[in-house]
Amino acid sequence: MDTGHEVHVLSVKWSEDSPVPLLVTVTPRADACSRPAVLILLCSRCSATITSPCSSLILRTDAHLSPETIGAPNPEPPLVSSDLLAWALATYGGITSYSELQDPRSVQLHLGEDAYSPPECVPQEPFNAIQHLKTEVFFHGVKGCSRSDAQSTRAAHIVRLQSEPSSSITEVNLSVKCPRNSADDQMLILQSKANFTWSLSSECNIHLLVSGNYKMPLFPSLLPGQLLPDTEQDLIAQAFEKNYSVIASYSAIPASTHISLEIHGHETVETPVTTTPLVITQPPDLPHQVLLTLKPWKCTDETMEIVITRSHLEPIKDVVNITLRDISCQAEKNATHFMLKSPLSHCGTSLEGRGYANNELILSLAKDAVLRSVRVGFQCEIPRELFLRLFPTADFKAPQTELEINKEAFVQASMRWMDHPADLQLKECWLVAAGREPVLLVQGGEARGAGVAVLESPTGTHGRKVWRFRFTYTVPEGGHIPFSAILKCKAGLQNDTIFEKVLEVTVKDAWRPLNYHGLGLAAVLGITFGAFLIGALLTAGLWYIYSHTRPISKLQPVSSTAPASESSSTNHSIGSTQSTPCSTSSMA
Repeated sequence: MDTGHEVHVLSVKWSEDSPVPLLVTVTPRADACSRPAVLILLCSRCSATITSPCSSLILRTDAHLSPETIGAPNPEPPLVSSDLLAWALATYGGITSYSELQDPRSVQLHLGEDAYSPPECVPQEPFNAIQHLKTEVFFHGVKGCSRSDAQSTRAAHIVRLQSEPSSSITEVNLSVKCPRNSADDQMLILQSKANFTWSLSSECNIHLLVSGNYKMPLFPSLLPGQLLPDTEQDLIAQAFEKNYSVIASYSAIPASTHISLEIHGHETVETPVTTTPLVITQPPDLPHQVLLTLKPWKCTDETMEIVITRSHLEPIKDVVNITLRDISCQAEKNATHFMLKSPLSHCGTSLEGRGYANNELILSLAKDAVLRSVRVGFQCEIPRELFLRLFPTADFKAPQTELEINKEAFVQASMRWMDHPADLQLKECWLVAAGREPVLLVQGGEARGAGVAVLESPTGTHGRKVWRFRFTYTVPEGGHIPFSAILKCKAGLQNDTIFEKVLEVTVKDAWRPLNYHGLGLAAVLGITFGAFLIGALLTAGLWYIYSHTRPISKLQPVSSTAPASESSSTNHSIGSTQSTPCSTSSMA
C-alpha cells in the first residue's frame, strides 16, 4: 500500500494453443492515470494486444505483442527462473495484485489498491477478484456421448452452472450461435440454482429446457423454468428420455456473468428449394424463436392441443390464421387466443419418434394486401403416463366427469409405450367415494363385482395400449349418496414398474340435479314455501291499500243533468282533484 507505483502480475497458462490473440485492457479508477503502474504479463507461446488510456503504463512481458499495443515496441521480458511471484516481490519490493489465469481470451484489469487485502500475497482459489479483474476464458472441459442404441441424430447441449454458496452472481447472459439454416433437431438444457436467471440471446432454432427463470429479447417479462436434476448422469438421462440420443456437449461451468456457446454443424450439400412467391418454406428466425419459446402445444396419448395467446404473437405481427400441416385443420380464434385441438391420427401428425408427435404450424401473415405463409415445425412430447377417461356411451366419444347413479358408464385407460406395448397390463381399477367402501371394478384385466364387464380394445393403436370396460354405480335405497368420487387405475410392466392415474368425477343422481349442490330437499321446499308466503302477503297488502283509497267521486256524482260527455269530463276532473272536492263542487 501507498508505494510509488502499482504492480500487477498476470500469469497465463494454456491447455492448448490459443486460436486468437489475448486481449488485455488496463483501465484506471477515478483518479485517472495520476499514479504510475507496472503490468507484468507472463504468457509464453502467445500473442497479445494490450491497451490502456494510461500512456505511462510500464510493460514487462514475454508475449509477442501486436502493433496496437501501447508503450515500447519491445518491452523488457520478466527475468523469471521458476517462481514469478517471488521474482516480482524481489524486483519491486511488493505487488498490488497477482493472478493466475487458465486459457483466457480477454482480460480487463482495473488499477487501484484494496486496503482489505492481506499483507502477504498467497494465491488461493476460489478467490473473489470481481472488484479488479474480469476475464473471458475458453472452456475446454466440454464432454460428449451418445446412446449405443441411438436411432436418431437429435442432439442435446447441456450447460450446468456450478455456483459457490458465497457467490453473488444471480444472473448470466448466455448467447448462442448456430450455423445458418441449422436443423430444428437440437435442444439446449440449462441447469442452475432455482433462484438463478438466464438472459438468453439466441440465433438458433433450438428447443429450450431451463431451470430457474429465463428471459429473451422478444419477451421482456420473466419466464418460469422447471426443476431439473443437478447431476451429470441425471441431466444426460433427461436428454435421453426426450429422445435426444446424442449429447453433443456437456459443460460444467463455474458461476459466470456471461457465457457464449457457439454450435458448429456438419457441412451438408444444400438442395435448392422451388417455392411459390407467397410461401416461405425456410421460416424466418423470428416466428421460430417466438413459437419455440412459447411451446404452445400439449399432447396426450391421443390428442394434440394448441393454445396461443394473441398478445404473445405481437413480435411476429400480421398473423391472421393458423393451421396445422393439413390446412383443413384451422385454429379457432377469438379476441385473445388461437385454439386448435385434433386427434394424433389427423391433421398430418406423424408419430415417427419415440414419445413425440411431429407436425407444423402454418402461420398466415397478411401485410400490404399480400398473404404469405410461414411454416414452423415442432415436436410435441407425449407424456409417458397412464390416461384415464370416462364416457357416457359405448362409442367412447366426448369424455366427461359426471357419473350417474344406476346408469352404465364406460371407462377407457390408455398409454403409449413404444418399446413393448404388449408388456403393459392393467393391474386394477377402483371406485372410491367418501363414506362408502371402495369398489373393485377390474383386477388383472378381468371384471370384478356385479355390473362390470371388460370390453374389447380398439384395433390399429400402434405403440399404444388401450383397455376398456363398463360398470354401473348403484347405491342401496336409503344409502348415502356422495357428491363426488375417485376413479383410480394402475397399469404396469412385468418388472413391477407401476403407472397410476386418478380421475375425479361428480356423482349425479336423477333426484338431485347437479345445480343444487349443497342444498337438501327440505331446504329447497322451505325456500319455495317462503317465496309463496311473501307473494301472498304482498298481494293482500296491495289490495287493502287499493280498497281504502278509492275516489269519492265514484260514490257521489256531481251532476246528473249534464250531457254524457260533460258528465264524463266532470267525473274525470273530480277524480283528478279528489283532495279538494269542496272547491270543485262550488265551481259546479
